Amino acid sequence: MAADNTDFTETQQLYEQHCTVCHGAQRIGGAGPALLPESLGRIKKAEASKAISEGRPASQMAAYKDILSPAQIENMVEYLYTPSENPPSWSDADTRNSHHILADLSTLATTPQHTSDPLNLFVVVEAGTHHVTVLDGDTFESIARFQSHFALHGGPKFSPDGRFVYFASRDGWVSKYDLNNLTMIAETRVGLNTRNLAVSNDGRWVLAGNYLPGNLVLLNASDLTLVKSIPTIGADGTSSRVSAVYTAPPRDSFVVALKDTKEAWELSYAGTPDFTPRRIIAQDFLDDFSFTPDYRYLLATSRKAHGGQVIDLDTGKSITDIPLPGMPHLGSGIYWKRNGEWVFATPNISKGLISVLDLKTWKLIKEIPTEGPGFFMRSHINSKYAWTDVFFGPNQEVVHLIDKQTLEIAHTLRPMPGKNAAHVEFTNDGSHLILSVWDTDGALIVYDAKTLKEVKRIPMNKPSGKYNVGNKIEFAEGTSH
Repeated sequence: MAADNTDFTETQQLYEQHCTVCHGAQRIGGAGPALLPESLGRIKKAEASKAISEGRPASQMAAYKDILSPAQIENMVEYLYTPSENPPSWSDADTRNSHHILADLSTLATTPQHTSDPLNLFVVVEAGTHHVTVLDGDTFESIARFQSHFALHGGPKFSPDGRFVYFASRDGWVSKYDLNNLTMIAETRVGLNTRNLAVSNDGRWVLAGNYLPGNLVLLNASDLTLVKSIPTIGADGTSSRVSAVYTAPPRDSFVVALKDTKEAWELSYAGTPDFTPRRIIAQDFLDDFSFTPDYRYLLATSRKAHGGQVIDLDTGKSITDIPLPGMPHLGSGIYWKRNGEWVFATPNISKGLISVLDLKTWKLIKEIPTEGPGFFMRSHINSKYAWTDVFFGPNQEVVHLIDKQTLEIAHTLRPMPGKNAAHVEFTNDGSHLILSVWDTDGALIVYDAKTLKEVKRIPMNKPSGKYNVGNKIEFAEGTSH
């Protein structure tokens, strides 16, 4: 019985008959993904209905249009998107039991077993087919493609040497892949709804943050075995979900934002750590954050009307508010030097503007109007432009190129008219970039970064994020960290 008292008795019976074998009696997943409202957050109901009716290509998901009536399919979708009165649980024992070693690292080569530049590989998430492509950043040819868990979320993270990439799926699976040998190494399920993960700068630890259950899960980076789970309970006793987890390399620590209590946590991984969180009391709830280039200050989104706050990680104090209207997406914000001084720019999920801040004074330099709310920004130290999409609203086809010195829109591109253009990533040397057209009949589009001429178009089903190994492990200016 659902929380809103809707009677799903017949639908539950149909679920048990047709769905349990793959998706589990509690809808927590098995051979198929979890079918909980928290796990389905990015999937529109119409897409879910189509998947049930027509099945999913290149997967075990069969078509049910000849088995279930349209009304039964519609009811099934409503059932799957309705929270249960008794949410399923996930324990340390469940995490340990989920662990699988898929390849023996001791038998694998320690050098790349391919001819591509290991620092100029792209890891491309194909959201439409739940696959990952490894792309050579010089030739823009695929050197590997494999199936991922359902709905990878939060961006893959890399070991400090770039050999390994770690993925987190929305339904809680953490996977480790070897880019030298192009093979999956291990996987562990850490929860039922996971936000993202981070890898320590020394390569020893992986920390994942969960919505369900609300906690942090610490894994050995070597084989993804469970070290410990850390309940995220605020100083006031409030149990909290985790908004975000990042590594702060100069600080040898993880920094965590809690969603339901006014705290950020710092967990040191230096030496022989015990991962006891250092509590930083914020002025407001933290939904998202980014760092200054030296990792001393945290720029955090706030629910206050004036938008955000700056937290000094050395003192643990909030030092000022920052004037950010709407819903800035700080996790996709980027920084660069303008007239010799660092500035920070962030897109906005609810307003058509880019906010540019002076990182010395914390003052707003400019609000740059765009054709609609955006989600991602990217640049490169060798590029004169900051690229930003217009992800939300009617103008999704638009990409703006902002001159990083004048702060004016220099170019507006429409890569595939009528289709959502989003998320840019540069090659390691900044000579080229790849843009996603986020559509079932979408593509990766490769541009020359200086001439802005299209170099190549690679058809792909909803390619979302693309992550360049060198840029990520170097924590390069202009990319997300």
